[in-house]
Amino acid sequence: MNQIAFIFRQPPYGNASGREGLDALLATSAYSENLAAFFMDDGVYQLLSHQQPTGILAKDHSAMFRLCALYDIEHLYVSEKALIERNIDPTQLLMPVIVLTADAFHHMLSAYPVKLMF
Repeated sequence: MNQIAFIFRQPPYGNASGREGLDALLATSAYSENLAAFFMDDGVYQLLSHQQPTGILAKDHSAMFRLCALYDIEHLYVSEKALIERNIDPTQLLMPVIVLTADAFHHMLSAYPVKLMF
């Protein structure tokens, strides 16, 4: 199967995009080992720890990103630019990720012929 990149660009709440992307990523891992998740723009908020969505009557799905390790999804890339623009330190994220400069991020993303955006 082709290498597949799952790109997260949307914030975790306000629409179901993040949850649907996570579900698709985990489901696809049963069929392919060539997966990676890329977090850019507001998508970096998907990985922010200590989220409290109950105030907006939403369910917290962010902790489910920790399942990536259980599903052998090891390639989790985060845009350094997006973190800096949002004043987020990598230590504030749910789990260890690979933080890439803008050039490295786009170079790595270009290696995946199939891209799904959420």
